[in-house]
Amino acid sequence: MPEHEDMTTRCGFVAIVGAPNAGKSTLLNRMAGTKLSIVSPKAQTTRFRVLGILMRNHAQMLLVDTPGIFRPRRMLDRAMVAAAWTGAEDADITLLIIDARAGLTEAVREIVSQLAQRNRRVWLVLNKTDLMRRDALLPLTAELSGLLTVEHVFMISARSGQGVDDLMDRMAAELPVGPYLYPEDDLTDLPDRLLAAELVREQIFLQTHEEVPYAATAETESFQERPDGSVRIEVTIYVARASHKAILIGEGGSRIRNIGERARKELSRLLERPCHLFLNVKERSGWDEERARLRAIGLDDA
Repeated sequence: MPEHEDMTTRCGFVAIVGAPNAGKSTLLNRMAGTKLSIVSPKAQTTRFRVLGILMRNHAQMLLVDTPGIFRPRRMLDRAMVAAAWTGAEDADITLLIIDARAGLTEAVREIVSQLAQRNRRVWLVLNKTDLMRRDALLPLTAELSGLLTVEHVFMISARSGQGVDDLMDRMAAELPVGPYLYPEDDLTDLPDRLLAAELVREQIFLQTHEEVPYAATAETESFQERPDGSVRIEVTIYVARASHKAILIGEGGSRIRNIGERARKELSRLLERPCHLFLNVKERSGWDEERARLRAIGLDDA
């Protein structure tokens, strides 16, 4: 008999929404204690919902990291924004995370307006508050509370962890009573194939110039278990222009080797097994308007 069987268990979905670069993925990774979502200083890094499964105080919190909500232009953009709002609609609690230093930007106002119309349980989470004076946060909190009904307000630093334990304890206490939906030792429902592609894409973000990351995507073409317990993975990187392909490959193939090596090490750590990663770069103009490409990276048609 599990030791908690005679205790009340809770389980529910928590969506993390906000403008690009508010710190959503950093908060998810901080709460989970491991990397579940890619993080870079560039905006719009997350492209699809990632489910982090977190156990705390006999509660199973199912954390949904959503793409940053912004004004869409391409089909890719529209699919990302649709995924974000779907994550919020499906959740028992929505965490609205805001970069306290940036304050009430136009993007934040638009998100607040949308949330106000949806009548969801919203908790306000002001991030990066360790970089500001406390009295400077009160007017921002008051203004936001005047635009949107929020159940609770938390002031945190996702990077340092300040205030995150209090947030997690309150979430665990207020989720609906019910049985767990996933095994207790699961960390995410993100398929290994998608994780491999995401880690490659993260390295593209970290190692290339400003114009390349948003014009590139990564897809896992092959994921083969080997008899020795290792896995052989082939990932194709699609870029929009020949110049981007040249930048990604680098002189003598130096950059693509570095991208592959760093992604391989991270993937081996997360999968807890040796990984053999092979990368291929293909030019494909307009990939971000192709439904097949969007489905391959985990986004529904929009």
